[in-house]
Amino acid sequence: MTIKIEGHFRDLTPDTVLDALALFDLHSDGRLLALNSYENRVYQIGLEEGAPVIAKFYRPERWSDEAILEEHAFVLALAEQEIPVVAPSLIHGRTLHTHAGYRFAVFPRQGGRAPELDDSVTLEWIGRFIGRIHAVGALQPFCARPRIDVESFGEEPLAYLLEHGFIPADLVEAYRSVVLQCFDGVRRCYDRAGEVATIRLHGDCHAGNVLWTDVGPHFVDFDDSRMGPAIQDLWMLLSGERADMVRQLSDVLAGYEDFVDFNPRELYLIEALRTLRLIHYSAWLARRWEDPAFPAAFPWFNTQRYWQDRILELREQAALMDEPPLWPT
Repeated sequence: MTIKIEGHFRDLTPDTVLDALALFDLHSDGRLLALNSYENRVYQIGLEEGAPVIAKFYRPERWSDEAILEEHAFVLALAEQEIPVVAPSLIHGRTLHTHAGYRFAVFPRQGGRAPELDDSVTLEWIGRFIGRIHAVGALQPFCARPRIDVESFGEEPLAYLLEHGFIPADLVEAYRSVVLQCFDGVRRCYDRAGEVATIRLHGDCHAGNVLWTDVGPHFVDFDDSRMGPAIQDLWMLLSGERADMVRQLSDVLAGYEDFVDFNPRELYLIEALRTLRLIHYSAWLARRWEDPAFPAAFPWFNTQRYWQDRILELREQAALMDEPPLWPT
């Protein structure tokens, strides 16, 4: 059963956060640190007894209870296979809790630093664990979580931007035209890729969601976990010139294929998925613009210059989608 959550983050006071944890005898020693998160609200909380914990308070009405619990079950299944992920803590037999109209989960604190993505050994190490994540992800599908596709990451975001008047009037037609051109390019990429398996993914596997320690990587924040092609969790690790990305991809796949086969035809999807992410990102900012945290953190959004730059960026992506894909050496 889904609980309808009312309210807004403006009602999430420090007292509310600490009271939520106290319900489970997790009593704070007074230390509360807000961590860098915009979609949800995440806090590191010192406890009177034991190590500090992380409490994530979910954005109201973004995900259903079922979708959040699917994410939790996936991460717990990964942890059971000794894959280094930060899984939600089971408290009274549950991972998802409610207090004062907010849903929240508690996680162990996991420190770490950014991985060195220019290092071949690091990339291969990360690739091995992503391969293991995907081996588990392929065992069963999500039922309540959406998939990454043209509709959810392209058509719906475009419709939202147009319907809510975010794009300046003199740029609407240019933006709409280039996005529709990009949709055609995305579909051509999928046609070239052919039949591609859809599995459970991390979904947002960029360097910021990989914490590096002396014992290797830890994967955090599965909040954007969805169904999609395996390459979605690989391409965000690539950067630089084409030659750099080819080398990086070779390193990642060297580790990845120790545990699961990679379909090389998915490489046709890299620029398509990058294009959809760019469109989706603009709409994500627009959907959150009434949250006071967003205008303060993203003051450059929704300006004339911002939309002019997005039009140029998408024109470049339309051309890139027709170029030969990256192939590992």
